[in-house]
Amino acid sequence: MTPTTVSLIGVPTDIGAGARGASMGPEALRVAGIGPVLQSHGLNVIDRGNLTGPANPWLPPVDGYRHLNEVVSWNSTLHTAVLAELALGHLPIVLGGDHCLGMGSISAVARHCREMGKRLRVLWLDAHADFNTAALTPSGNIHGMPVACLCGHGPAALTGIGGHTPAIDAGMVRQIGIRSVDPGEKRFVHEAGLEVFDMRYIDEMGMRHTMEQALMGVDDNTHLHVSFDVDFLDPDIAPGVGTTVPGGPTYREAQLCMEMIADTGRLASLDVMELNPALDVKNRTAELAVDLIESLFGKSTLMRQRATRN
Repeated sequence: MTPTTVSLIGVPTDIGAGARGASMGPEALRVAGIGPVLQSHGLNVIDRGNLTGPANPWLPPVDGYRHLNEVVSWNSTLHTAVLAELALGHLPIVLGGDHCLGMGSISAVARHCREMGKRLRVLWLDAHADFNTAALTPSGNIHGMPVACLCGHGPAALTGIGGHTPAIDAGMVRQIGIRSVDPGEKRFVHEAGLEVFDMRYIDEMGMRHTMEQALMGVDDNTHLHVSFDVDFLDPDIAPGVGTTVPGGPTYREAQLCMEMIADTGRLASLDVMELNPALDVKNRTAELAVDLIESLFGKSTLMRQRATRN
């Protein structure tokens, strides 16, 4: 059952990104009312404030990785913070920050699941597979590498953040909304066996069938983690991201996605990543993100009664 206490953890850094501005994401989500909105659904909301870490030195890659030491520092701090909230029985909501932070949050969730004997399912909502390595990407931006690192492909300083390498098995991940994958990365995704529901799949099969497949096998002993990159959404409705890719889910498709996750009653941790207020229009993307997060916690646009689960 979804916990009734949620903890907001701000992580104000764009250390792994190729554009500045995601460091302002946590405050934009607070301005958009994420705390009061969740409280309106009967949840006890604890805002832990923002974590601290090294400043962004904005340097070129070294041995294929930009800001490796700083990325390790931020993710290690986040790992500790998320693990502490899970130990208290809370549902941590990580307010990013760029998506390299998925390494810290998901490695903590995976560690918690190992300790509690739970199965883990990760829904990675994103325009990008984030399965790059230094050998595959010329930019060295680590926000394009977190899923690969979580699956054990990367430098030991990143793959070992949770004390267990790999932190997760590729079979635990379902990627949804993917529409921008580098050629070498595509081959690597296939080799690793990631299950990807790209936009063509969603176009052909519909969001309902996509989510039924992505959630198949989620049961009472499953910890469901959602890692929500705001660039998952079509940039026409969500311009405030640094890596926009046309052709993403519409508002209604995104709502259905979130509502079906909520229907499982198994959501136990959440990342909200890559919101870049510097590129937004009057905080519109932050407000949309909060609207969708509200749907994850029970808001429904439907008039029918929701099925309840214990």
